[in-house]
Amino acid sequence: MSSRTTYALGAVAVVVIALIVFFAFRWGSDGAEVRNDGYGTVRDEAVTVDLQSDGGVRLGRPEAPKTIEIYEDPMCPACGSLETLYGQEIAQKVDEGKLAVRYRFVNFLDPKSSSGDYSTRATAALQCVADAGPAVTFAKFHDTLFTDRQPEEGSGLTDEELASLATGAGAPEPALDCITDGTRRTQAQDQAGAAVDDLAAALDGDAATPAVFDVATKIDVNEPEWVQQVAP
Repeated sequence: MSSRTTYALGAVAVVVIALIVFFAFRWGSDGAEVRNDGYGTVRDEAVTVDLQSDGGVRLGRPEAPKTIEIYEDPMCPACGSLETLYGQEIAQKVDEGKLAVRYRFVNFLDPKSSSGDYSTRATAALQCVADAGPAVTFAKFHDTLFTDRQPEEGSGLTDEELASLATGAGAPEPALDCITDGTRRTQAQDQAGAAVDDLAAALDGDAATPAVFDVATKIDVNEPEWVQQVAP
């Protein structure tokens, strides 16, 4: 799968910051292999989830020796492909304690949703669920938003629909209230914008999703063995 789209981000004073977003996956419905198909999402209760001060979400055992960073937009189809193809393999590595994941959510595609802010609201919902825990609930909710229920461009999910999906993943009442009340929406928007800046800096000005990093090294996620190579 590949597509190329340009999104102009807003102006600060008279300076307009423009980022070009490239979706450059070679995957799609052409027979790409789903890794560890049948494993499912994170299931080990020893795994923890941590909503961090910058809005990032760390999923993994505290003692995991390796942490990768994944930048994703909740509406990005290539991000959905990443999760469909590699999400179960990543989940097994997380359960085994070999790997932790730090998710950085961005909102490039807000203008492409029917509400004009879906990526921001989905990011806020993910943060609400991460903050309430447990890790297995966050993992299920995250997987649902990026695979089975990821909306196409021009559409989106309402806050009520997001809360319903969170309920299905096992989220407690405080997380649901956080989603429907929009408690984290403004903060999530600011944090997603900061994540855009961080991603653009890491990619020399071109903010592209999905992007996976092992510390400062960008991982080639078109290489089918990349998860195994990062966490043997």
